[in-house]
Amino acid sequence: MPELVEGVVVSLIAGYYDVETPAGLVRTRAKGAFRKTKEKPQVGDRVKVKLDEQGLAYLVSILPRKNRIGRPAVANVSHVLLVISAVEPDFSVQLLDRFLTFFSWQGVQVTIYLSKSDLLGEEKLKEVKDQLAYYQQIGYPVYLDRAKLAEELPGKIGPEDIWTLAGQSGAGKSTLLNFIKEDAQQETGAISTSLNRGKHTTRKVTLFKLGEGFLADTPGFSSIDLTPIKLTDLASYFREFKALSSGCKFRGCQHLHEPKCAVKDALKKGKIAQFRYDDYLAMRTEIEEGRIPEYLK
Repeated sequence: MPELVEGVVVSLIAGYYDVETPAGLVRTRAKGAFRKTKEKPQVGDRVKVKLDEQGLAYLVSILPRKNRIGRPAVANVSHVLLVISAVEPDFSVQLLDRFLTFFSWQGVQVTIYLSKSDLLGEEKLKEVKDQLAYYQQIGYPVYLDRAKLAEELPGKIGPEDIWTLAGQSGAGKSTLLNFIKEDAQQETGAISTSLNRGKHTTRKVTLFKLGEGFLADTPGFSSIDLTPIKLTDLASYFREFKALSSGCKFRGCQHLHEPKCAVKDALKKGKIAQFRYDDYLAMRTEIEEGRIPEYLK
């Protein structure tokens, strides 16, 4: 009698799906029915697998997804570990805000890790730390110490959780993963100094067991497209704006030129960082024009 078990797709290899089940790792093929429905299982999908008497395994159904993020995609992401580089590529609050806005739009929590901080001079490091302190103040967990992150991270990942690494290419995601989980053995690569960006060394998505759940390594994001975001919703993805918006005179205030705006008032008092507000305005322009800025392509 064929047995039906549930599991999580942890990797895709040449048409095969490796699925972590309560009985261990099972390599499966997808049923032909998926081709008819044009449905393709993704890493992170919770699936049902049929095991027959000959020891063959077939992936027969995909359970409902809560999200699907990235290219190549990871499904059912509960949290993002966002790796932002101090140098090579250079630290950028504009890029950081793009990632935070994108993942807020996707409904995914974010923890920030600053990589390569040891390569910064004392004065520049203080400037970056001061900027990151603002993100801590508005509620984002921020790590600068790799050892502390590696110690605390497994305890944060629950049995239903899929965390994924994210960040621009060359930021050090695979290096971080190799430190956190030594048996990951992910390839790392050099930086192109002429382009100030890294070479993609991760070419596929793989889930690694960590804590009670999984941590995924993914190819770096070369750009993030914010243009599908509804313009009137953008402010709600800036968490400090959202927290203050109930104090605005007008419901749906866009925090531009409206009178008695709590966000603009907080900005004047220095309670909201000017660079955050400037990035908000830049994103509004991007969404209005419907195109990613040239410098990000």
